[in-house]
Amino acid sequence: MKTLSIITILLLTGVSSFAQQMHMGADTTKHKTIKQKEKSQGMDMNMGGMDMSGMKMDSTGPMAMNSQYSRDLPMSRDGSGTSWVPDESPAYAYMIHSNGWMTMIHGSFFLRYDNQDLFKSGSRGGKTFDAPDWLMAMTQHNVGKSGLFSINTMFSFDPFLVGPGGYPLLYQTGESYKGKKLVDIQHPHDLFAELSVNYTQKIAKNADASLSVGYPGEPALGPPVFMHRLSAMNDPDAPLSHHYSDATHITFGVLTTGFRYKDVKLEGSIFTGREPDEFRYNFDPIRLDSYSVRLSYNPSKEWALQVSNGWLHSPEDEEPLQNVTRTTASAIYTKMLNDNSYIATTLVYGQNHYSDNQKTLPSVLLESSFQLNKTAIYGRYEYVQKDADELNLVNSFGANPTFNINALTLGVNRILTTVKQTNLTGGIQATLNISPSPLVPLYGNIPIGFQVYLRINPSLMVM
Repeated sequence: MKTLSIITILLLTGVSSFAQQMHMGADTTKHKTIKQKEKSQGMDMNMGGMDMSGMKMDSTGPMAMNSQYSRDLPMSRDGSGTSWVPDESPAYAYMIHSNGWMTMIHGSFFLRYDNQDLFKSGSRGGKTFDAPDWLMAMTQHNVGKSGLFSINTMFSFDPFLVGPGGYPLLYQTGESYKGKKLVDIQHPHDLFAELSVNYTQKIAKNADASLSVGYPGEPALGPPVFMHRLSAMNDPDAPLSHHYSDATHITFGVLTTGFRYKDVKLEGSIFTGREPDEFRYNFDPIRLDSYSVRLSYNPSKEWALQVSNGWLHSPEDEEPLQNVTRTTASAIYTKMLNDNSYIATTLVYGQNHYSDNQKTLPSVLLESSFQLNKTAIYGRYEYVQKDADELNLVNSFGANPTFNINALTLGVNRILTTVKQTNLTGGIQATLNISPSPLVPLYGNIPIGFQVYLRINPSLMVM
């Protein structure tokens, strides 16, 4: 507990100092609504935006805050990688304008106590003090009258603050450590989670083509990764369906091309199928042996839809002969209720088809966050099918049966203080894991996970 207190003080001090130096000096004491500011400034402004928002100004005004992948779209549409989120999404970030470049910086640090089987219902739960985290910086620059260049970076200090073995999370699977599958554990993310460059060229009215190269990067597969979904930002845990839908967000070698017409975008990627290895500080080999295609559509400023399919070659180190076909579909809804309140909801379907046993295992995720002025109420429900092999229980279940797993998480948090455009938020959450009957002797009937945490992140941007 003493260690966590020291880390909290250091992180809050460091982030606050960084924000003070780099923030644009927005006056957060002013409480005009966005619409009032649009009217008073004479701008066509859409101030939603997970990664900021779209401004369209004349040539005498500041740089237009457009998408990284289109000068016709607002930056609020940018999700992780090249994915889309709704235009009407608020921004928790710092922003810098300098010499024709626009830079956004955002991230989260969770300092928490995690107990995955609070009442000791079974023998599979663990508990820990840790600090899951991520930090992302994006910068962009207009090229001529119709070009756009951008650079994305993302880092995670999980290898230091979580540890190379990951954190306990009942029924979670995916990746390996020291020659064993990680089961009931969420793997840590790599120190270098994204280093990508992107170029977009407008080719006609309402149409552009883009190219993105990452090492590591994120292919066009699945919805925006959970850390970048507004509906998931309050939950420190990765979804149990992470490796069914959005686990390819750290891929060591990816090339994505995309074509957009109005609010429809078609993308294709070639990338390395193998998951990151257990050495979280290095760069893995580039293989470019896997493929994906994604179709995205934003029918209105509140909605973002996508369907995608990926063909992953040998994703797991412990099962090198196994290939996976991953299919996903998602719908994201975000609605601003006023200038600092909103509701954000995501529905995701993801499935894996395995080449060795010809099984198809599906998952469904529904998550939502209701943000009031300072208080957020949030939840996540998941249904996931995992077999005995996935849970490393083949020795106990030789026929490799499939198990239906259900988990429901409910949580609440509140902003305790804001210092130099940086929030310190306290929260608590609980997860009810409903065990399939054959696994009750191991996990218990309804093992309850419990967490209490402090979160440090940029505050909501006010222009």
